[in-house]
Amino acid sequence: MISIQIPDFGALALDHLVLDYNGTLAVDGVLLPGVKEALNSLSRDLTVHVVTADTFGKAGDGLKGIDCRLTVLEPGRQDQAKLNFVNGLGAAQTASIGNGRNDALMLEASALGIAVILGEGASSASLKAADVVCLNIVDALELLTHPLRLTATLRC
Repeated sequence: MISIQIPDFGALALDHLVLDYNGTLAVDGVLLPGVKEALNSLSRDLTVHVVTADTFGKAGDGLKGIDCRLTVLEPGRQDQAKLNFVNGLGAAQTASIGNGRNDALMLEASALGIAVILGEGASSASLKAADVVCLNIVDALELLTHPLRLTATLRC
């Protein structure tokens, strides 16, 4: 569990991290540098879930050696499927990271939603739904291991 108290934002007691794969952890299906190490570090305190449409069919190979659970979604209403996944875990104990329009509902529902803007960009719906926006996935992941960064961004 990761516990963070943020003035005027509230207390976070996180048990789960839910992430999209392509556009979030990977570009064109290829995992980005530093992601493996950051996720394995976070997996000591959180259960890491990657929930994806797996557009390029590379998520399984890309995540080898990472302590995470992979869920590949069926086509159609993936936004609702991701929301249902987060709600099934317990949204109040979940942080989510994504970039696509199909990530917006899970980002909004999660106790902490982080949008990332990588090479393929990010949906304006996800940017609006997120609590924090980062330009680098490793920076986004490190917010969870360096809570004062989150506090500096989210306090009033």
